[in-house]
Amino acid sequence: MLKIEMLRGFVAVARNGNLSDAAAELGRTPSAVSMMLKQMEEHLGEPLFETDRKNRLTPFGIFVLDQAERELQHFNTTVRAIEGYANAVFGSVRIATVPSVAGTIMPQVFSRYFNSFNQVDIELRDIDSQSIVHELSRNRIDLGIATLTKHISGLHSRVLMSDAFGVICAPDHRLARSADPIEWEALAEERIIANSLSEHIEAPASRQLHTAARLKAHNVVSILGMVRANIGVTLLPRMTLMAFRPGELAFRPLADESARRELHLLRKADATLSPAARLMEQQILETVASLQA
Repeated sequence: MLKIEMLRGFVAVARNGNLSDAAAELGRTPSAVSMMLKQMEEHLGEPLFETDRKNRLTPFGIFVLDQAERELQHFNTTVRAIEGYANAVFGSVRIATVPSVAGTIMPQVFSRYFNSFNQVDIELRDIDSQSIVHELSRNRIDLGIATLTKHISGLHSRVLMSDAFGVICAPDHRLARSADPIEWEALAEERIIANSLSEHIEAPASRQLHTAARLKAHNVVSILGMVRANIGVTLLPRMTLMAFRPGELAFRPLADESARRELHLLRKADATLSPAARLMEQQILETVASLQA
């Protein structure tokens, strides 16, 4: 049976024109290379070289050299691809995050580590937490960063970070001028723009505000557009404003410090991440840790 090492040895001898230089290139002894060529010729039933000096190929040897070099090139390309995938040089990573993370943390990850993914295809989507869980369950993404209100079976969850809710309002709103944290009572007369994040704040006063709210939006851009137009105020985590220019909107912290959201780094519990996705997961964790330091 022909082996890839036989082909490699034959090509080295054919290109060097002698056993000694070929043996040095292969890291073997001339006698071992000579024995390998003899076994190859016996298997094929045809001589590869015109003389024992190995400096001139037979017509059959010329044909074998062409085929061997082609096969070795394909083999080396395959090995590089396999090793590249294992070392996260090649492959793909599909990530979905809530919009505030897509606009803040992920640019930090890419700016620090993008060269590590030079030949990796990366897809980043910003969608709501419920959709992220849905996409993970159907193997349409590799990693998700979302807010979880309960444990979801089938997902591996790790707390990435938490940030405080606050009141977001237009810069000229009366609450923007307040120097003190905002009490729930101060929001009683405000038009609250409810959203899928703030409705999970457990404080009874917050639940009352959301029950009475006549406006609810799910898209962060839409919510903040209405706030900017002074249609109302909303409750969102501080990170939401990090993607906006200073002064566009005002963030006032809540007096109730228990009003926080937890962001979780998610993946399927029963699926092994690709090396590239595993590297991305690690670099997201490292970036968040450095931002919180």
